[in-house]
Amino acid sequence: MQNETPAGTSRSARVRRGRRFGRPRLLIIGCGDIGLRILARLRDRYRVIALTSTPARVRELRCAGALPIAGDLDARATLVRCAPFGERVIHLAPPPNRGRRDPRTRHLLAVFAGRSARLVYVSTTGVYGDARGAWLDETARAAPANERAYRRVDAEHTLRRAGASGALHVSILRVPGIYDERERLPLERLRQGLPALAQADDVHTNHIHADDLARIAITALHRGAPQRVYNAVDDSDLKMGEYFDLVAERFDLPRPPRLPRDELKTAVSPTMYSFMSESRRLRNARIKRELRVRLRHPTVAAALAGAGPR
Repeated sequence: MQNETPAGTSRSARVRRGRRFGRPRLLIIGCGDIGLRILARLRDRYRVIALTSTPARVRELRCAGALPIAGDLDARATLVRCAPFGERVIHLAPPPNRGRRDPRTRHLLAVFAGRSARLVYVSTTGVYGDARGAWLDETARAAPANERAYRRVDAEHTLRRAGASGALHVSILRVPGIYDERERLPLERLRQGLPALAQADDVHTNHIHADDLARIAITALHRGAPQRVYNAVDDSDLKMGEYFDLVAERFDLPRPPRLPRDELKTAVSPTMYSFMSESRRLRNARIKRELRVRLRHPTVAAALAGAGPR
């Protein structure tokens, strides 16, 4: 029997609707800045569902092209609505602010238990701890030095265990400091004149442009190997003070004063000091070789070459 057309529905409208609902589905957990960049790239290829615990963000997410669903990673019962959309997941949500475990990731996995799924988890390079400036690749052991890093290690272990014993295909991205040439720069810090470490005490840092990170996450969703870790870092080889100086130069701001470590500890917040207590340089050959990623912003210097005050 021939399908009937609902009154007032044009054929073109039905075709558009069919294309929309016939597309593969992607669930984004923690759809902030990086999530929105991913959404902008995939909304025409996927039906993107965005989990949010903030009612005020529903309209923003819908206007950006996502289907918002309400849920709170701290309240497992509210995540039931995620279950039908779990075949492809990009997990960007951070753990809670306290403790050494990540119950949020456990709550999410409980919803998807027994289901076949591909999941990309965005972790942090902080799991490596302090390597005293040594070069590390993904085979280096995690050596977390603070609770923030322990929580990420816990999330990684939880996901990899779930992947090893079930149908979950997990790829983990370890991400350093995220920046772009318009936002996510330490401009306010420079304006306030907060100090950096003296050159003799300075630490090596790692970076990734926000757009490149969005592209790496998408690529990992399609090409990432199961239970595989990837350093999502660019080619920069900078110390933290050099990074601050570079941004200051591009935006016509004063360079930060330099202090020896014992003096700086009392001049910055404990959180900032914790970042200044770890030094490592991370290799990114795996994202280039296995994911076949070509960075559009290979270094901070190249990305900021055309940046400056407006």
